[in-house]
Amino acid sequence: MAARHLCKRIIRIWPLALCVTLFAFAAHADRIAFVVPSQIIYPGQTIGNAGFQEKFFTIKASAAGHYVMSVDQLVGKVARKTLLPGQPILVTAVNEPNLIQRGVPVALVYNTGALVITAKGIPMEAGRAGDFIKVRNVDSGIIISGTILADGTVQVGMQ
Repeated sequence: MAARHLCKRIIRIWPLALCVTLFAFAAHADRIAFVVPSQIIYPGQTIGNAGFQEKFFTIKASAAGHYVMSVDQLVGKVARKTLLPGQPILVTAVNEPNLIQRGVPVALVYNTGALVITAKGIPMEAGRAGDFIKVRNVDSGIIISGTILADGTVQVGMQ
């Protein structure tokens, strides 16, 4: 009997508890505008400045920094995963485009102040500025490692 009475009380109180919880969440959340795609953007696709709209979401202000707030944060970047229409975009869902492509010849640079040696190399992997990659020297066939520079060359020998 006591268990049945307790169950009835819980069932009556549950909607009130849910309402209080939702009110507490809403009291700490804000309506914030995010940029959302108006069409599907697939992984590897370069993002242009068209095909976006602004949509409001209720979210805690402290979490808003994890999402893209303006189109300027997207233009020229590459999607890492599928971006769905009407859904906010996580900052981590986009990357800078690769500066170097696998198999496309690049300049290798060894620089020690007054001495600068350049050679041609074939990257073994794609990468962006600052990435550490392996490159095969075309002349010697030796595989070396280097850092991709902003100008598209690979700096070697300075690790």
